[in-house]
Amino acid sequence: MSLPPEKASELKQIIHQQLVKMDVHGRIREVLAETIREELAPEHQQLSTEDLIKALRQRGIIDDVMKELKFITDVNEKERTSAPKPSTHFVDREPPVLKKTNIDPTRRYLYLQVLGGKAFLEHLQEPEPLPGQVCSTFTLCLHFRNQRFRSKPVPCACEPDFHDGFLLEVHKDSLGDGSKMVDATTMLSICDPVHMVLIKTDTFGETTLVASYFLEWRSVLAAENGVTNVAVELLGVGTESKVSVGVLNIRLEMYPQLNKVLSPEVTNTQFSLERQKTAEKERLFLVYAKQWWREYLQIRPTHNARLVKIFAQDENGVNRPVCSYIRPLRAGRLLDTPRQAARFVSVLGYERAPVIGGGGGKQEQWCTLLAFLCRNKGDCEDHANLLCSLLLGFGLEAFVCVGTKAKGVPHTWVMTCGTDGTIAFWESLTGHRYIHRPINPDDPPVVEQPKPLYPYRTIGCIFNHQKFFGNCQPSDAVEVCVFDLHDESKWKPMSGEAIKSVCSPGTTSSVPPFPPLCASTLDAAVASNEIELQLRVLVSEHRKDLGLSTVWDDHLSYLLSPALAAYELERTTSISAGNEEFQDAVRRAVPDGHTFKGFPIHFVYRNARRAFATCLRSPFCEEVICCRGDQVRLAVRVRVFTYPESACAVWIMFACKYRSVL
Repeated sequence: MSLPPEKASELKQIIHQQLVKMDVHGRIREVLAETIREELAPEHQQLSTEDLIKALRQRGIIDDVMKELKFITDVNEKERTSAPKPSTHFVDREPPVLKKTNIDPTRRYLYLQVLGGKAFLEHLQEPEPLPGQVCSTFTLCLHFRNQRFRSKPVPCACEPDFHDGFLLEVHKDSLGDGSKMVDATTMLSICDPVHMVLIKTDTFGETTLVASYFLEWRSVLAAENGVTNVAVELLGVGTESKVSVGVLNIRLEMYPQLNKVLSPEVTNTQFSLERQKTAEKERLFLVYAKQWWREYLQIRPTHNARLVKIFAQDENGVNRPVCSYIRPLRAGRLLDTPRQAARFVSVLGYERAPVIGGGGGKQEQWCTLLAFLCRNKGDCEDHANLLCSLLLGFGLEAFVCVGTKAKGVPHTWVMTCGTDGTIAFWESLTGHRYIHRPINPDDPPVVEQPKPLYPYRTIGCIFNHQKFFGNCQPSDAVEVCVFDLHDESKWKPMSGEAIKSVCSPGTTSSVPPFPPLCASTLDAAVASNEIELQLRVLVSEHRKDLGLSTVWDDHLSYLLSPALAAYELERTTSISAGNEEFQDAVRRAVPDGHTFKGFPIHFVYRNARRAFATCLRSPFCEEVICCRGDQVRLAVRVRVFTYPESACAVWIMFACKYRSVL
C-alpha cells in the first residue's frame, strides 16, 4: 500500500514527535556508547545495524516504543466482530472513540479554535474545583451556515480553560458543488456570521444565557498565511448588554490555504458597504413603521392602548422588527406532525427574562433562536416564535398573536388559519389547541353564544415572517374578534415589501440565520432508570423518617408503564387510548380486599430530588407515598420521552396497594 507524499510526510512527523517525546534518541546514544565499550574494545571490528538493534531489543527499548504506539482499528470492523448485546438495556461506560473528520480537499473550511478565555471577572473569587467535584460550567455553542457545534463544558473561572476546535464548512448546501473550489472573492460575499452563544450550567443543571455574539470571520481572508488571531469581547445579555462579561481568544484559519489573499482595504470596504446598506434599509423601514403607526392611531384614539408590537429587543438589546424572529423551520425527521411540534415547544422550559431589582415590571427580551435552544428555556415570546416557525414549516398559515390574558397580563400565542376559515389558537407553553368561534355582540339575547375555552382576553396584532396586521376592530376582545385578514376595516396590514426589505435573510440584513434543530442526545431508557432508582431511595428514606418500612412491588411498577405512555400520547395527539388494558392489568395485580391508589405527575426536567419535593406538596401524592396499612406494597414508574434539543417530558407515577382494614 503506497501513501501519497503528503500523508507519508505527516506519518514521518508523527513518528518523529513520538520518538522525541520518549527521548528514544538519547537512549540509543547510551546503548551505542555501551555497546562500543563492551564489544569493540578487543578486536576493533565494525558494528553492524543488526548488532545495534539486538542490543536495543535486549534492553527493552524497542518494546517500550511499540507499547507507546496506539494503533486505531477500523471502528466498523470492531462493530462487526463484537458479540451481539443481550436484550436488556446496557449503557456503554467506555469513553467514546473520537472519529476523525473526513476533509473534502475540494471544499473550503474555516477552522475556528477557541484558545481559552480571560477577564470573566464574575468568577474571580471562584475557588479551583477539586478533582471529581461538581462545579458550574461554561459551554460555547456555535452556528454557521446550517452547521451547529458545542464545546466541551469547562469549569467556570476567571480564565476558563476553553481548548476546542471547530471545522466549519464555508459553502455548505450552497455556492457551487464539490468540483468548484470557492475562492476568497466569493467568500467575501458570504455575510453569514458565526453565531456564538455562551451558556452557564450550575451545579443543579440550571442553565443561564451569559453572552450572544456574532463573529465576523471574513477578516481571515485578508490575513497573511490565511491565519488570524482575534480577541472577542463578550457582552452580557438583557439589562447587562453593555457590560463586558469576558474575553475569548479565537484563532481562525482557512483550509486549504488561499492561493490569493485579499487586501485589508478590500475586506474593510465590503464590511462598511454592507453596514451602510443594512442601516439604510432599517432607516427606511423605521420611517415607514412610524407612518403606519400614525395612520393606525387616526382610525381610533383608543388604539394607543392596544398591544401593537412592531419592534422587539433581542438578548443583546438590539431593536429588531418582530417579523424577523419568525422563519419557516423544517425539523427534518425529528418531528412528524404539527401537534408533535407543539408538544416539543411546550416541554422546553419557561422562564421570564430576569429583572434586576423589584418593581414587578416585565423585562422584555425576545431571544434569537440559537440562544433559546441552547439554554433550553425562554419566555412565552420565544416559545410562540419557535412554534409559529415550525407550523409554517409544516405548511400551515400561522401567525404569532400579541395580546393579554386574564388580569391584563401581556402574552403571546400562535394562531393558524385553515383553508375553510377555521381559526385555531395554539398555546405554546402547554401545547393546548383551541378552536375560535367569535361571539356576535349584535345577536339578540335569546341566541346561544359559544363559550370560549381559551385563556386569552385581548389581541392587538398578529404577524409572521411576511405579514403584519394591526387589529382595528371596535373592540380588541378576542371573543368578538373576526379573523378576516383580507378585510382592511378589521385588520390594518403592513406593506409586504417593507417587511421583506428588513426581515428576509440576505446579503444586507442584520437578521441572524436560523439554526437547524438537533436530535436528542439523551437515552430515554437510561434516564428513566436513573430517575426511578433515585426516587426509590428518596421514598424509602422519607418513609423511614416516618417510622415506616418500604416494600417495593416490581411487577406493579412495570404495569404502570402503559398509563404513562397513554398520558404522553394524549398530550401530543389529544387522543386517549389503552386505558381499558391498564385498568384490567391493575385489577388482576391487586387481590380482593386490597386497595390500589395511583398518582401520576408530569415534569420537564430530570432532577429527581426537585421532582420528589414537588410531589410531596400534593396531598394525593403524599397519601400514596406515606401509605399505612396491612401488606403495603409500593410502586413507582418513570418514563422519559425525549424530543429534539435534549428537551424531555418526564412522567412519574407513584402507586400503592394495601389490605383495607376497617
